[in-house]
Order: sequence, then C-alpha cells, then structure tokens
Amino acid sequence: MHIQTINTQPFNDQKPGTSGLRKKVKVFQQTGYLENFVQSIFDTLLEKEGLPAGATLALGGDGRYHNREAIQTIIQMAAANGFARVLVGQAGIMSTPAASHIIRKYHTFGGLVLSASHNQGGPQGDFGIKYNMSNGGPAPEKITDTIFEKSKVIASYKIATLSKDADLADIDIDTIGITVFDDASSGKQFTVQVIDAVHDYADLMQELFDFSAIKKLLASGFKMQFDGMHAVTGPYAQEIFVNRLSAPASSLMNCVPSEDFGGGHPDPNLTYAEDLVKIMFAGEKALDFGAASDGDGDRNMILGKNFFVTPSDSLAVLAANATLVPAYKNGIAGVARSMPTSGAADRVAAKLNIPCYETPTGWKFFGNLMDAGKVTLCGEESFGTSSSHVREKDGLWAVLFWLNILAKKGTSVEQVLMAHWAEFGRNVYSRHDYENIPTDAANSVITHIKAQFTSLPKQKFGAYTVKTCDDFSYHDPIDGSISNNQGIRILFTDGSRIVFRLSGTGTEGATIRIYLEAFEPDTKNHHLDAQVALAEMIKIALSISQLVEKTGRFAPTVIT
Repeated sequence: MHIQTINTQPFNDQKPGTSGLRKKVKVFQQTGYLENFVQSIFDTLLEKEGLPAGATLALGGDGRYHNREAIQTIIQMAAANGFARVLVGQAGIMSTPAASHIIRKYHTFGGLVLSASHNQGGPQGDFGIKYNMSNGGPAPEKITDTIFEKSKVIASYKIATLSKDADLADIDIDTIGITVFDDASSGKQFTVQVIDAVHDYADLMQELFDFSAIKKLLASGFKMQFDGMHAVTGPYAQEIFVNRLSAPASSLMNCVPSEDFGGGHPDPNLTYAEDLVKIMFAGEKALDFGAASDGDGDRNMILGKNFFVTPSDSLAVLAANATLVPAYKNGIAGVARSMPTSGAADRVAAKLNIPCYETPTGWKFFGNLMDAGKVTLCGEESFGTSSSHVREKDGLWAVLFWLNILAKKGTSVEQVLMAHWAEFGRNVYSRHDYENIPTDAANSVITHIKAQFTSLPKQKFGAYTVKTCDDFSYHDPIDGSISNNQGIRILFTDGSRIVFRLSGTGTEGATIRIYLEAFEPDTKNHHLDAQVALAEMIKIALSISQLVEKTGRFAPTVIT
C-alpha cells in the first residue's frame, strides 16, 4: 500500500448544513470535490484529538446514486489518513439510525454517512455526506464550522494506492468478510470489514420491543402496510417484519432499494407517499395501520384507518405510553422536541413530572441531552422521532413503537389519539412547505417579518392577539453553546403560534416552512381537520409574511 498526496484547489461551497453537505450529484462528481470535503473532515478530527491506535471508521449510506463510487474513494482516503479499519455496510447499505448503532456497538472513532436523506436521488438528483461522532450523533456546529474553514484553504488530500501506478483495488462490498492490506512503509495493516448492518440493527430492535406481542397482533387479522419508498429501509423491513415478526410479504411495498428511489421523492408525508395514503384512506377497505420511511431511514409517517398522525402528536403519544414498551418500562428521564414541533409533548411531560426541552431543528442538539441522561425520547415535526438507543432519529423504531402500543392496548390508531386528546387536549398543528423558491425572494419574506418585530406585539388578528415575536435562540444546558437565528416565532396570548423557517436541507433555491399551532381543549372539536381548524391562523401567517406577494406562490408545495 502506497500513500499519495494529491494537490488540489479549494471549493467555496462546502459549508455543511443541519445534516452535513448536500449538493447535486454532478457537483460531487467534480474532480476533487468529494476528496476535498472528506480530507477537511479528517484534518479537523486529526487536529482536534488525533487518531487513537486501531481507530475504526464506520461507512455506509442510503444506496442512492454515487454511493458505491464514493465508498471506494473514502476507503482509500481512510487508509491514507491513519485509520486502521473501516466497517462498511454490505452493498454499501447502512441506514442513518443503523450507522449510529454501528458506531456505538463497535466503539468506532466515528462514521461517515452518505445520504441526502429525503431528497431525490439519481444522476440528476442529490448526494450528501456527513460525519457522526463517536457517540453516534451528528457532528456539532463547532466541528462542522471547522470543517468548512479547512475546506476553504485545503491544498492537498491523501489517498492510498497499492503502488505508485495503481489505485487501491476496489473492495467487494457485496460480500461479508474481511480484506487486509499491508503498509510496507509503516509495517502496519489496514483492514476493510464488510458487515451485516441490517442484522445488527434488527437485533437491537428485538431487544427494545415486545416482538412476541407484535407478532401476535400481526397474526390476529390486523392488517398493515409499510412503504420503503424504494429506499434504504427495505432490507431492514424485510428482516424485521417478515423474517422476525412473520408479517406477510404483501405487507411491504417499494422495499427494494433503488439508486434513484424508483424515480420518486423518498419523503414520507401525505404528498410523496401518495400510494400508501390511498391504501390507508380507502374507506371501509382501508387497512388498520400504515407507515413509511424516507431515503436514509430516519424519518417516519404513521397512519391509521382513514387517519393521519402528525409527527408532533406521535412524539406525545409515545411519551405518554412509553411504559408499555420493555425498554422504557421503568419510565423515561425526559423529552426533547425541536422548537417548531408542537407543544403536545410538553403537556405529557408536565403530567409525568419530567423535563421537556425545546431545541433548534437538527438532531445534533438532542445528542448532548441524551449523553447527559436528561432525556430518553425526542422528536421533530419533520417526521423524525427516536430515543437514547441511538443518536439519530429512527423511522423503523417509531413504527415498532406504535405497533407495540397497539398490541398492548388492543385499540385502533384513531382510538389511541382520541383518548390521548381527551386526556391532554389537542394541539392542532400543521406545516406548510413552499419549496424551490428563489433565494432572494425567500430572504425578502424573512426580512419583511423581522422588520415587524417591534410593531406586531399587541396587534389583533381576528380572534388572536400577538403577545411577542422573536428569532429563536438556544442556550445548550450541557455545553453552554449558543445557537442564534433558529426560526421566527409569532406567539399569541392564548398559546397559539406561527413559526417561519428557511430550511437547510435542500440543494436548490430555498424552502420556506410555516408552522401553525393552536391549542384546542374542547373534545367536541377534536374531530376537525387541521386545515379547517387552522384556517384563520393560515390567513394570519400569509398576511404577516406577505409570502404570496413576494414569491408569487399561491399554495404550499406540501402540507403536513
């Protein structure tokens, strides 16, 4: 094995977002683009703490286009930068929650996750890469900021070859096994181990949940449908639902991973999981339970018979019923939610007399709280829920949690929600996404709202009066870090609110997300559709933001 140092020129657009660096595939295919970013990651880690002897890197992704090529390059660079071993998911497949589990189970130095999550794939689609720390969670801002600074001045990267004239041979990542390379110059060995990350993850789920109760439910005539959206969770769903829980194979749909996700958009919501929604809203023919996961397996959507569960309500229900699950039978330490997520979980936490933390959007903010033992469950309104078993959101975990609850309660999804709202009240909630807006237009909307911070308080809009407004800032109670400008909040005197955010997960233009929430304690109104119940709030949001006038967009791209 021979180490080469390749001269390179920096790119000026390698700033990681909330979930790593995401760009179009064609951008990542530029000569040196991937290599520069990976070397910037390695340089940051080496500068911060150095590699310990025998350092291991976990590596895998969601199976999207360009994953296989990127994996081979990263293996070569890991060898050149001093890693002793790389653990690769078989076929390059490793869902984001599975990657977090692999990092924690095998005590690796960290891991590189190749994914653009719910973004579209294929040659014309998106690609992404992010670094997860040794706790299994995404790198914090102080690390990603350093990575970006290094990417702006990088002059060379290191890569391993077998000789001066030959690239390090491609590793067979489809076959479980170990390949060892000798480094004659140092006398050390470099190992690539292909592992069954699906089996490892399934074992963890079987430890957490009552598989015997779920298996009995699925054998009782209870009918479910899981939509893998042609993405990474397909093999995991096959292993868990069919192989271990004896669900019929017909209960799975779109569960063969595809490099372009079957030409679809692997985002589990009412718009992009249209086929599943049709099955679950088919009147009397509707099934009992439906669920979907996204491109890299960290998001989830839960559906009942003709019934949609908002992610905010899902987190609250899981918290309220946690003791029905073996892993949480003794209760939970606390709950955390992202700021845009509704306050439904807060009401559960108050009744359980446990803390509830409000953080910025981005799973890395939950990691500190979980590592410190402050919270057990956490969630975001963007279809992400999880617990301290890993340091990422976990789609299949949430699906199994719901099945465990239904198996123990013996009621329907809708009945679970109605009982929950009767006990805690309903936080009526919805999110409106306006995607692919020209960046200048999106920024003008945000600037217009901020300009009203001094004039909005005490203004009346129909039945609502503005109490205060701000740009949310978070002071991390564990490490003391401060994160500013995390989303605009318009808070009303009755506890209702409107939140505006620019999304950091897209690769083109900008996405404006509007979050609308109103508390409804009266059970006679709990049956109302969210869009009907929030109609006045929607008009207020559009009036304050002038979004239609400034963007020319008359309707959201996605409503959840």
